[in-house]
Order: sequence, then structure tokens, then C-alpha cells
Amino acid sequence: MSYQKFLKGAVIAFTMTMSVVGSTETILKLGTVGRLGMPIGDAIDQALIPTLEKASGGEMTIEPHYRGSLCGEQTCGEQANQGLLQLWTSSTANFGNFGTALSIFDLPYIFKSIEDADRISSEWLAKRQCEIAAEESGHICLTVYSSGGFRQLGNAKKPVHTPDDMKGIKWRVTKSPIEYTLIKNWGAVPVPYDWKQLYQGLQTGVVSGQYVAIPWQHIAKLHEVSKYYTEIGGSWSGNQLSMDKRQYDALSDQEREWLHTAADAFAAQVSALDRKWVEDGVTAIKAEIDEWYTPTPEELAQWRAGAIDAWINAKGTFEPEIAIRVLEEQGMTDFIEQLKAAGAL
Repeated sequence: MSYQKFLKGAVIAFTMTMSVVGSTETILKLGTVGRLGMPIGDAIDQALIPTLEKASGGEMTIEPHYRGSLCGEQTCGEQANQGLLQLWTSSTANFGNFGTALSIFDLPYIFKSIEDADRISSEWLAKRQCEIAAEESGHICLTVYSSGGFRQLGNAKKPVHTPDDMKGIKWRVTKSPIEYTLIKNWGAVPVPYDWKQLYQGLQTGVVSGQYVAIPWQHIAKLHEVSKYYTEIGGSWSGNQLSMDKRQYDALSDQEREWLHTAADAFAAQVSALDRKWVEDGVTAIKAEIDEWYTPTPEELAQWRAGAIDAWINAKGTFEPEIAIRVLEEQGMTDFIEQLKAAGAL
């Protein structure tokens, strides 16, 4: 055994056990960018922590570190692998730094609604993909959940009803290749732009639009400068809660049972809190903007057509038969045919 492997095992053993003489309590350190007052932080505080403490009779507890105080999403996963913490949360997109098992959640228009996403994820998809993630990523994915529902279009220029209305508008994008492809295919000009500067960028016209989940738009007050919204959905804001696999394997069967009981309670609570978060954000934004537009089924088909290239670019990161099953369960047969005709499935 190499010295590095020995040292890593020693760190894991130390951090998994509370350093108090005579105590057998196991403390799991959790790193998250979530915070209290938002669904992820509140669900950790209201469900994950108390459920684990109750199920274990106080033998296993969670020490939460909110607001990225320990690490960012990607670095939390890296620190978990190093044995510096045990549990971590991130977007499903950032989980991609450790493997592609959760990439299917990021495919545009894989889900029609928050209800469909929650139902299919909880019934079978999350469990199946998390089992794959355990083998390829070095992390045990305990649950997949929404953080803000779907991204929606907001812009400061004009009403946008179809992709043709976006032509030539400078649209803020992240570093996500999927988002870049979507915005480009919808006719806008993708402009990588920092989130923290987005409000000012919209004010000055450096960019004129954004594709962001509604609660985050509300928190950032983007609706103060973006007065035209289009409810196209598409990209679901999936998140996950994981534990480093080596540390998970070191737990007893009883401890794993306690942990999964707590993770299930967290999943139910974060789902309920997130739906209300989305609803409150939509209500607040609608009260202050000039237009909130919901496309007709025919118009929505045009938006979905712009997503096909993103699916093609993502080939190899998801299993086509699983994607087809997800779409079929939502009655999205027309979209399946479009994807097949384009060679995306």
C-alpha cells in the first residue's frame, strides 16, 4: 500500500469519528453552497439533520457548512474524495466533473414539468443513475432533486414568443456547452457573462437576455431590468446530494440505513420547498414586468427543435433507451421522433 493511500485512509477514519473521548458518535461533515432561507439549506436543517439524528438515536449526526464556506460545488466533491468531508451537494451539471451518470438530467426538454421531473426521478430514474454514478464517479448519489425548477427566458429588449424573436439579441450564457448551443440555435448571440455582473450588464446593454431559473432571477432582481419573460422550460435545474464512496462503504449496514432514511426525508422536503420557491418567484416577477408569455403547443415545438443539436452533442453521456423511456412516460412521442430523425437517439 502506498503512503498516500495509507494517509488518505487515516484521514477518512479520523474525520468519520468524533474526536471526543468516550464518544462513539459519528459526525458527517456536509459542504454545500446552499444556505438557510432557501430550499436546499432549509431542507438540510428541517429534514436531513433531524431525521438522521432521530433514526440513529443520536449516534450519527450531520455538521452542515453552508454558503460555500468550505468549498464550491466541484471542490466539495474533490474534498469528499480526499476524506476532508463526507457529504456534499451540487448541480447535476457540476457532478459531471466526476462522471456522466447524471448528465441525462441536464438534457433540454427531457422533462415537461416540475411535476414530471419529480415523479420520474423519485420513482426510478434517480435510483438507477445513482447506482451507475457509484461505480464511475467515486460518489454515492443519495438523491436527485430540483433547485429552482426550469430555466426561463427573460430579456430587456422586446416580447419573445418564438425562437425567431431572439435573432440578433445578445444573450448571457454560462460555460455550459448545452446552454451555448441552445441560445445559438434559437437565433440569439451567446455571450459568456459573469453572474455577479449580470444585473449591471442588462442595465447597460452589454447583454439583453438571460436563461436562468426563476427563483434565482427573482433573488438577483433581474426582472427590474428584464421586462419580458417567456415560459419555455427546457433545462431543469437538477441538484444532487452525495457521499464519498470509500467513506460510505466504511459505514455499517445500520448506519447506511439511517443515512438513506434521512436522505429520503430530505428529498421530500426539498421538493416541497422548491415548488413553493418557484411559485413565489413566478408570482412576484409577474407582478412587476410587462409580459409573461406562455407559448402555444406549436410554438413550444419550435423551441424544442432548437434543443436537438444539444442532444446530439451530448451523445455518449446518456443511454438512448433510458432517455426514450423518460420521454415516453410523459407522452412526448413527437419529440422522440424528432430526435431519432436527427440522429440524437
